[in-house]
Formats: sequence, structure tokens, C-alpha cells
Amino acid sequence: MTTPLVVTAHFVPAGGQFDAVHDALVPAIAAVHAEPGCELYAIHRTPENTILMIEKWESAELLDAHSAGPAVAALNAALAGKLASPVEVTRLEPLPAGTDMQGTL
Repeated sequence: MTTPLVVTAHFVPAGGQFDAVHDALVPAIAAVHAEPGCELYAIHRTPENTILMIEKWESAELLDAHSAGPAVAALNAALAGKLASPVEVTRLEPLPAGTDMQGTL
């Protein structure tokens, strides 16, 4: 049995580029939701006016396939010149606690 994997990706738009970064992410979300193993792929605005993507993948292997796939390549091309810094991607290790429904993502 594989362990689901939660990932965050932090996007810091360059000055005046928030809407452009958001617009680049929207088509990627639909494309990635169709990929095998994608359980969650959602974006959120942070208080600092950056974008945090929260992802959940069925396995590390399927996440790796996604990372090397066409949706990520298209997203990277669409984001060219729009970010103040490279995207910071963090793979998180679950530490389940509480109920099955509330103790993990």
C-alpha cells in the first residue's frame, strides 16, 4: 500500500504579476486534475498576496510522473518572467492524528 503525499508549491508573483500568475495556474489545475493519482490540486491566496498550491497525490511515483509531465512543462512556460523567485515546492510527510477523516489531508 502506498502512502498519499501532500505537497505545497509557493508562487511569489513579480510586482504587478499576481493576476498573470493566477491566470497561468487556472488551466494547469484542470489538466492536473485529470492526471492519474491527483487527489487534490488547489490554489489559495496568502496574506502576503502570494499563491500557495496545496496538492495531494496517491503516491510519490505518480507525483514524480506529474512533475515530469506536460502540464507542469506548460505551466512553467506560462509562468516565465512572472515570478519574483523560483517556485518553492515542499513534500510533506503525514503524521496522522485524530480521526481518519480529520487527522490527515
